[in-house]
Amino acid sequence: MKLVALIPHYNHLQSIGIVAAAMRAQGYPVYIVDDGSDAASRDVLHRLSECDENITILQRAKNGGKGSAVKMGLLAAQWAGFTHVLQVDADAQHCLADAAKLTAAAEQQPEALICAHPLYGSDAPKSRLYGRKITNFWITVNSGSLQLKDGMCGFRVYPLAAVMPIVRREYLGNRMDFDTEILVHAHWRGIPMVWIDTPVRYIDGGVSHFRVWADNGLISKMHARLFFKMLRRRLFRQPFHE
Repeated sequence: MKLVALIPHYNHLQSIGIVAAAMRAQGYPVYIVDDGSDAASRDVLHRLSECDENITILQRAKNGGKGSAVKMGLLAAQWAGFTHVLQVDADAQHCLADAAKLTAAAEQQPEALICAHPLYGSDAPKSRLYGRKITNFWITVNSGSLQLKDGMCGFRVYPLAAVMPIVRREYLGNRMDFDTEILVHAHWRGIPMVWIDTPVRYIDGGVSHFRVWADNGLISKMHARLFFKMLRRRLFRQPFHE
């Protein structure tokens, strides 16, 4: 297994160095996909890559969304010969030490998609918790399964041989809808999934790029897209992929 840590990044000036350092301390090479950040953030990324040859910066000319950044990183990782990608958010909300747990699970089941199952504390905003419950309800409807425990946590190990046909052939959202949509497509294709419990923390003053109205709208459209595709395939007894 040849694995790279992939960090989609947009103006996380205070936390990107922490996340990158944590990944490097655990021995992972790092791809940071910068999604059109401002000049100050680009300077920080430049210094990170200058100080460590195992940190590679992939630069997008303008902001296109988290999904666009992750897709760019997945394609670059496969082109470079990696077999697995550890996706981790740039906001340092994940328990970064648990990357080792996800990697160990991937080593045991290299064909599986390893997913973090987030455990929230009292610091989690109620609006985010309610939003996740709604999304997880629709995941159950569209997948026909209770096995998909969470659709929005961007802390995963992707087996590239299994997921890249989805990235290349299916429509996947370019923003916060990406994490959920690729998960449902993976389930439809029969990719096994392993869930690892891990805590998530919300830091005072932390930067979030979740746009309440715009991203909730995109997520609603994504669920509708998946629902009608699921319905059409089931009604006409068609496979969920070509």
